[in-house]
Amino acid sequence: PEVSAALTEHLRQEGVTVCDGVGYQKIEQDGKTVKLTCQTNGGEKIIKAEQVLAAAGRKPNTKSLHLEKAGIDLNAKGGVEIDEFMQTSNPDVYAVGDVTGNDMFVYMAAYGGKLAARNALNGNKSNYSNATMPAVVFTDPQMATVGLTEAQAKAKGFDVKTSTITLDNVPRFIASRETDGLIKLVADSKTDKLLGATILAPEAGDSIQTMVIALKAGLTTEELGDTIFPYLTAVEGLKLAAQSFNKDVKKLSCCAG
Repeated sequence: PEVSAALTEHLRQEGVTVCDGVGYQKIEQDGKTVKLTCQTNGGEKIIKAEQVLAAAGRKPNTKSLHLEKAGIDLNAKGGVEIDEFMQTSNPDVYAVGDVTGNDMFVYMAAYGGKLAARNALNGNKSNYSNATMPAVVFTDPQMATVGLTEAQAKAKGFDVKTSTITLDNVPRFIASRETDGLIKLVADSKTDKLLGATILAPEAGDSIQTMVIALKAGLTTEELGDTIFPYLTAVEGLKLAAQSFNKDVKKLSCCAG
């Protein structure tokens, strides 16, 4: 919630009107404008604009394929049901990408396609995993995530600890005067193992890849905090966030290990 709150506040400072907690009832053309009627906590509200961009996500387009004739089951999303090997209920058919309704990113489709080809040709030996799947929202600043959020980690039974630092603790963003944002790390307090990360910062999509590698390698917060990072870079913020589990980074000197 702190990430969405920080992004919302930044957008409002940029002059964007953000309406949350609303239910949309209807949309109409009103001359040269578009009129959106929505329900808010304060009652019905009408918003007028020149254009409306509907970003409601995507769903698999499978209805016209008559997949049931091939013995292929669909999941609750209307996508093709697959197992961890990308195999459908018809053992001769594998499916990947958006048609499954899962992990709808082009790089995950490419990853799934590679596994499906291997399994179809060599037997089911390669398992699909999204445990270290990065996701990026190209807002300004960007928001990027990998692994488990705090809520997800708690739901899985982990004894969770978190670290959150704002960008005014990261020299790179102080220098560039882009301090709206934060970095949050999630870890297992029993093992110190990193479980996930969320970054709200300029070019967060680049920095998140370091956390992908950290999670894949099974690093702890201490190991990440002890890793050498180049000074005055955005990714150095991850080191500082890791150190802040046990230290007050505001009191550290430049590049403190």
